[in-house]
Amino acid sequence: MKILVCVDGSKQSMKAVEETVKIAGGCNVNEVAIIHVCERKLDWSGIPYEGSVTRENMERFRKSLEQCNYENNEKVLSEAKEIFAKNNIKVHAIFKEGHPAQAITDTANEEGYDMIVIGSRGLGGFKKLFLGSVSNAVLHEAKTNVLVVK
Repeated sequence: MKILVCVDGSKQSMKAVEETVKIAGGCNVNEVAIIHVCERKLDWSGIPYEGSVTRENMERFRKSLEQCNYENNEKVLSEAKEIFAKNNIKVHAIFKEGHPAQAITDTANEEGYDMIVIGSRGLGGFKKLFLGSVSNAVLHEAKTNVLVVK
């Protein structure tokens, strides 16, 4: 069995890691991978359609391009790796840039994972929704089993 667990640094994703540890410890699991996806969002707010472009607006736009903070991404992956290491479970990390749900399902499909484990909500807004937009999309788009951890 190959398991792909999704992490974004949220409390829910750490619960997904802990649940994966339980599964991997009690089953014949050949491979466990953690995936973290960084989505770049361009911030066009304040950029005028016509006329002059201010230095301040261009700086805000430039920073939005650098939104994938690699130090933070490594921290998220390291925290998850530590939990697996404490439980003597070998794991490897996958980092992708792009739309999270698409990157997760593409990775699972292309690399033949038998199960995706994902938290019910991540770091996105609208935390009052029962199921986060990424976990909902993964649940509907994946061609494999998906375990949504609450």
